[in-house]
Amino acid sequence: MEEAGMKTQKPCVGILTSGGDCPGLNAVIRAAVLASERLGYSCIGFLRGYEGLVDPVEYMPLTPANTNGILTTGGTILGSTNRGQFSATVGEDNRLSIDQGLLASVARTVDQLGVSGLICIGGDGSLAIAEQFHQFGIPVVGVPKTIDNDLGATAFTFGFDSAVSAATDALDRLRTTAASHERIMVLEVMGRHAGWIALHSGLAGGADVILLPEITWNFDTICQKIMNRESVGRRHTLIVVAEGATLPTGDLVCMAPTAVNEQVKLGGIGQIVAGEIAKRLDRQTRTVVLGHLQRGGSPTTFDRVLATEFGVLAVQLIQKGRFGEMVCYRPPEIESVPIASAIKLLSQVDPNGSAVQTGRGLGISFGDIGE
Repeated sequence: MEEAGMKTQKPCVGILTSGGDCPGLNAVIRAAVLASERLGYSCIGFLRGYEGLVDPVEYMPLTPANTNGILTTGGTILGSTNRGQFSATVGEDNRLSIDQGLLASVARTVDQLGVSGLICIGGDGSLAIAEQFHQFGIPVVGVPKTIDNDLGATAFTFGFDSAVSAATDALDRLRTTAASHERIMVLEVMGRHAGWIALHSGLAGGADVILLPEITWNFDTICQKIMNRESVGRRHTLIVVAEGATLPTGDLVCMAPTAVNEQVKLGGIGQIVAGEIAKRLDRQTRTVVLGHLQRGGSPTTFDRVLATEFGVLAVQLIQKGRFGEMVCYRPPEIESVPIASAIKLLSQVDPNGSAVQTGRGLGISFGDIGE
């Protein structure tokens, strides 16, 4: 760790990771460092997200040597936080403005360290901060990161495939114990505004019921699905539910009271679903909440490749002076879009889309009336 002082001799690229961790962050860092080296830049990484940019400024040099081997590791060597002075998200559509004095402090840090461009890796809240940096004149480039895959400007974000892999593995394991004991297993996965993890893992893991924030569901339909399965000798059922799926009453299930300027802490819907089914059908039910297990571990091959491509293009955007842009995946190409437009696009599951229709074609219930 070093303190802000003299500018580095070579032009410099700064990197930070903000918000929740996920597999692939280190792959972005490694790729950006290697790309910077080839283009004649030095590299520094700011610690603890945006907090490392202001008093006390905390950063570390990044080189091909000290980033060697991090491609396969989860988490982030730079640390991250979604709290502190830069907490900019208080809900889906409500964001806080960063204090002008704080922005001026960041600008001084960037100038003193000779940072030619700052790569900000984060989700929609973190990128909303980056956009405010850009508006203030701080040279930033964004890299999208969210396991929920709910950023509309990119087809996929790294971390999503790894999270789906973890959830699918959990469903594979739950199926064997559910079948052995003739139980109903409910798996709760992440997904605040979008049910992509629940949908993709449910398809890949052979779930019988998938509950999403985008589709209104009811307990009668779920119970009927379970009874239909039992009538043909299938005495176990797998249910996967996104944490942001609202109850039939329209309420979200929260795990704790929310402090001022904080997002609602979701969690607990799996237990409610399991409890209601047990009460209505007098069946044995069990609940598993994956929680942060979805965020940990090594990135999948897909996420390693995507994160690597993101990291390289981010440095190339800095070289070209294309600040205020965010890299994105537009299959089959890696491209870029303005950060300002990217953070306004929420990607949610289309109830009439091909993935949901595939599920219905397989006989999967989404809990809605009349299916």
